Amino acid sequence: MTSRHFLSLNDLSASELKQVISRAIAMKAELLRGTTSSIMQGKIGVLVFEKNSTRTRVSFECGIAQLGGSTVFLGPAESHLSRGESIEDTARVVSRMANLIVMRTGAHERIENMARCASVPVINGLTDFNHPCQLLADLQTYMEHRGEMAGITAAWLGDGNNVCHSWMNAARILDFRLNIATPEGFRPDHKVVERNRSNIFLTEDPADAVRNASVVITDTWASMGQEDEQSERDSVFKSYCVDSKLMQCAKKDALFMHCLPAYRGKEVAAEVIDGPQSVVFDEAENRLHAQKSLMEFLLAVNA
Repeated sequence: MTSRHFLSLNDLSASELKQVISRAIAMKAELLRGTTSSIMQGKIGVLVFEKNSTRTRVSFECGIAQLGGSTVFLGPAESHLSRGESIEDTARVVSRMANLIVMRTGAHERIENMARCASVPVINGLTDFNHPCQLLADLQTYMEHRGEMAGITAAWLGDGNNVCHSWMNAARILDFRLNIATPEGFRPDHKVVERNRSNIFLTEDPADAVRNASVVITDTWASMGQEDEQSERDSVFKSYCVDSKLMQCAKKDALFMHCLPAYRGKEVAAEVIDGPQSVVFDEAENRLHAQKSLMEFLLAVNA
């Protein structure tokens, strides 16, 4: 049987996505009451991380433990991938020993190759192309605070990066509008733009993007692997800093989101990220619950 994987939000239908988020909210409440699912009792998740992480690693390791399972962590230099062993061979071997694989890597083709050869579910813990687990947490956070997203306007400011791509997919799947403000030369991938064209609006003007938005989202201007571009990007993106003046263009009760790590005074002002509209730490916590729900879903549909 071919396993179902989670490499992109596009791997879930709208109803499945809503189901996963609804279950995540329920699991969060269950944990507060001291009860958890034991769906991973006796099961093992292997985390293959070719990029460093804080939230993704901690949330998956804690989540698997809370579901009764255990983890094996393979960091950037802790597997033979670092010595040239193929993704395909790694997938076949790990699949014979574990019940799911979480991969965090660079080129999206690497996780596609892992999924193609794995006989257990593969979850995208981040690639250069998208970051769907972050979106599960972001969508959960919005719904906890404001309810359904259909028909709202969301605003993305900064680089048209992997998280932006996942927000674009979410806009189409859940039918809301996403305004994207990026400098020329830093727009999202054109294929992702075309697929989600009906639900997105592209501009270079941050204020235009944020106008009447119910949620304002940004990310660091230089992602992992782009450190040598930091100075150039700081200059190019200077006018895209989310400060209190820019937030005033959004709805009065607009939320502010950031996947973290954040750099105050660059992509976001301290007054915003540490202010009352910010839900960034709810987002970070919800990585735990959203991913537990996702793992429960994948293990069930692959049973």
